[in-house]
Amino acid sequence: MAHLSSESDSRRVFLNNIDSYSSKYIAQFLSSCVVGKSLNDEEEEEEDRHELSSGDTRFQIVGTVKNKEAKKHTFALEEYWSLSREELLQCLMQCDVIVYNITEHCDLIDEATWAISALHSEIEHFGSPKIFILLSTIMTWAMTKPADPDDPDIPLTEDDYKRRRPHPNFKEHTSTEKLVLKLGKTKKSKLATYVVSSGLQYGMGENIFHFFFQTAWLGELNSIPVFGPGTNVIPAIHIHDLARVVQNIIDHKPKTHYFIAVDDSKNTFEDIVKAIASTLGSGKIENVPKEDAYVTKAITETDLLYLSVNLRTESVFLKDRLNLHWECESGIVENIAQVVEEYKQTRQLLPIKICLLGPPAVGKSSAAVKLCRYYKLHHININETVNEKVRQLEELLEGNEKTSENEEMLIGAEAQLKTLKNNMLQNNGQLDEQHVMHIIREKLNSKPCRNQGFVLDGYPKTYTQAEQLFHDENTEADDTRSAIPQYSKVLIPEFIFSLDATDAFLKERVQSLPQNVAEEMHYTQDEFTESLAQFRETLAEDESVLDYFDYLEVHPEHIDCENVDTVEKIIKTVGRPKNYGPSPEELEEERKRKEDEWHQQLKQEEVERELRQRGENDKMTALLEEWSRNMAEVKKQEHELLETRSVPMRHYLMKYVMPTVIQGLMDCCKVKPDDPVDYLAEYLFRNNTDD
Repeated sequence: MAHLSSESDSRRVFLNNIDSYSSKYIAQFLSSCVVGKSLNDEEEEEEDRHELSSGDTRFQIVGTVKNKEAKKHTFALEEYWSLSREELLQCLMQCDVIVYNITEHCDLIDEATWAISALHSEIEHFGSPKIFILLSTIMTWAMTKPADPDDPDIPLTEDDYKRRRPHPNFKEHTSTEKLVLKLGKTKKSKLATYVVSSGLQYGMGENIFHFFFQTAWLGELNSIPVFGPGTNVIPAIHIHDLARVVQNIIDHKPKTHYFIAVDDSKNTFEDIVKAIASTLGSGKIENVPKEDAYVTKAITETDLLYLSVNLRTESVFLKDRLNLHWECESGIVENIAQVVEEYKQTRQLLPIKICLLGPPAVGKSSAAVKLCRYYKLHHININETVNEKVRQLEELLEGNEKTSENEEMLIGAEAQLKTLKNNMLQNNGQLDEQHVMHIIREKLNSKPCRNQGFVLDGYPKTYTQAEQLFHDENTEADDTRSAIPQYSKVLIPEFIFSLDATDAFLKERVQSLPQNVAEEMHYTQDEFTESLAQFRETLAEDESVLDYFDYLEVHPEHIDCENVDTVEKIIKTVGRPKNYGPSPEELEEERKRKEDEWHQQLKQEEVERELRQRGENDKMTALLEEWSRNMAEVKKQEHELLETRSVPMRHYLMKYVMPTVIQGLMDCCKVKPDDPVDYLAEYLFRNNTDD
């Protein structure tokens, strides 16, 4: 149990589970608010959230947490865990505002019911008036019939409160709402109670919609699933707007005690998923059966109930009786760019953009592959990216029939593919610089590269290429007042690594390559010598590609690949990955790999220990030779076994076994020995063709 402060502050606010999504961001928001400032104009309120004068007081936040091992939240004055009911009541009695959030976890309903009942029983011992706010869910309205059956588009409002009908799974929420309102009517001067029926919450790190944000950001699926028809209207509210509702109730103490907290949007489930997919991914969505949601472990049965709600509601009392300055009044779809940016920043899903430059054979591509695997980035190699573009155009043309909707797109794709192929035919399979530039720039601008980031492998090679590749299309062409090149902040790499080694080292590395690999990579002696000389000459120009990045103050870091582990050095400079951690499948694969390595290490240690015990070098050599022979024999036997198993058994027996057996049986019949079995065995042994 945490230490309980004996000092009661007039603006002390309790929230339960401040380490959960909803309560955390509400608590965080309130901790930055000045008490009583929600009455001010919008501009003043926003300024007051960031500037605190000497006479102002902010809300002091205390609350319970589920995980006591987690790092303490900076916005909380005190955190409590594993409290008994008596200890929890003591905490509540020290607070002027108690906010119980039951929107996320049904197991908190019992505690919320107990809390309001216990406070009500202690009402005569209050040192000052208290406010109890219950944050409930719009699911208590889920089965409510429209206000006008002839016009279902007319929204439900707080005036329909007595007609509300909950979803069967949320009847306990409704009972708790009624209890809170009932106990608040006895002595309003000492205990004022409020119920806020919240729409589905979005914003910051996301919760109920997180699966769709994550799926779109990762880009691993061709389309984002919409479970069911997706035509249901989902009441929703930004988590900061819900926090503003709580702030307003505390400051205003309104006479109305029941509020519906939803934004003005009437977005359908499909509208929301489409907006997320378009902003973070390809924009493709797919309607799938609701049962498919259970395959994705990220979607629970309760989540699916929330996402299936179909309600048109309106927050009339919020607008008429409170001074609410909305953050996303028009809803998630209209504000999707802001919501997506919050999601990225909150979860630190920031792109890592790396450019590797250096002479041929210095190891750029192998380093790029390892970095992409470690950071989950996209490898941009010129040849692979060009081939990928050609393949995409071919698949697009093969997989789609012309319709009035896609005709223009397909005609454009066909023309582009024809242009690329003709250009490659005219240049011995190589593309002109302008086409390469366009394809690489298009790749850099793709959603996957914008989301996760990229490793640009050996490109650009010159100052001019860099200028053209990274230029900002929104900059005026005649804007030449600045000596610094105009560039796109979205495209420009944040880490530039110039890998280098001596010519002798590079030549030795190339000479060690197999002939077929050298030819495939154009690293034959003449080709490599010419390529290396051209690189050195280009780098020695007055304005090289490294100078371009220096002008932008994105200073390249030089790495001597002869004496330094290149990838280790780059990882140390770039830092930790800024994306989702490994998937459960990847974690399991990594666990098995480490387990195998551990077993191999144990076997190796056992062999080494046995060799040391024998003590003599000749015995050690003999043992190693014997082990090598045994391994060779095992491999030989395994190979022979695999070869044998590849032939049907009956065919094998008929061809190699049965003729000898039949001949032996015939001889046995002629000789008529005393022991036929022994005779047949001796016969088979003598006539064994494998000897």
